[in-house]
Parts: sequence; structure tokens; C-alpha cells
Amino acid sequence: MNSFQVSDLAKQRTAVLDAARNGRAIIKDNKGSELVMLPNVKLEHLELYKEWTLNLNRLRSYLQPGGRPDVAGWGDLAWLRVFDNDDLTAFCDELSDELVIDISGDDFTGLDELLHDWKATAGQLEDPLRKRVLLSPGLDQDDFTEAEAPAEPGDK
Repeated sequence: MNSFQVSDLAKQRTAVLDAARNGRAIIKDNKGSELVMLPNVKLEHLELYKEWTLNLNRLRSYLQPGGRPDVAGWGDLAWLRVFDNDDLTAFCDELSDELVIDISGDDFTGLDELLHDWKATAGQLEDPLRKRVLLSPGLDQDDFTEAEAPAEPGDK
């Protein structure tokens, strides 16, 4: 761990900045406080992790008997209200796994993809017709017809 004094900001600025770039630099001020310098992307990842961990706990509380709120109660997670408890449980399980993977690898693109995919599904479930098709028990072979390949330009 790289600790510095306030005076080191002038005397060893290169070392302080290198430590911050490589993870973090702790600067102890004259009043005993410790200040941390770190790459902004690392701070953004920590904030994402915190935000979605809190959201995960909130969602899990909605899965308790009588825990599902009205639309306003969902707040910024209102897009998830279209899912039943089984789907919401699956989302929570996937989110929990993804948070562990992303924080350990310091890469949150997996979280972005997970949210994008679930939001796309939620958008489809908003439409009653699409919801009925998506949640229907299944399709039989008779539900399909063979399509012919399109004719090439110039073919008659």
C-alpha cells in the first residue's frame, strides 16, 4: 500500500501519481484524515457494484410474501415489474453471479449486457400479444410452414 504525506504531493508527485494510476495512493493530511487517489474507472466500478448490490437486496425483498410494491414503489427498477417471481428470482441469481464476476475482474461490461438483455425481454413482455406468445406453453411443428428462398434478381 502506498501512503504519502501532504508534503509528498510536491516532493514526490510522480511517485504519488504512479501509485494512484497503479491502484491507489493514500495521502495522510495534517489533520489525520486519509484521502485516496485512484483511477476514476475504479471508482465508477465500485459505485456500480454498490448500486446494484443495493438493488439486488431490494429486489430480493420484493420476492418475500406481500413484498411486491406498486408501480411507484419499484422506482428506477420499474422495468422489472413485468416479471413474475420465478423470473425475478432468475434475474436476481444472474445479477448476483455477474456482480461477483465483474468486481473480481474489474470489468463491468457483463453487467451492461445482462441489464440490456433483461430490459429487452421486459420490453417485449409489456405488449400483451407478445407476452402471450412468449409465455405460451409451446409451439407444434404444425405451427410452422416452410418458406421458399427469395428469388435472385433477374430470375423469373
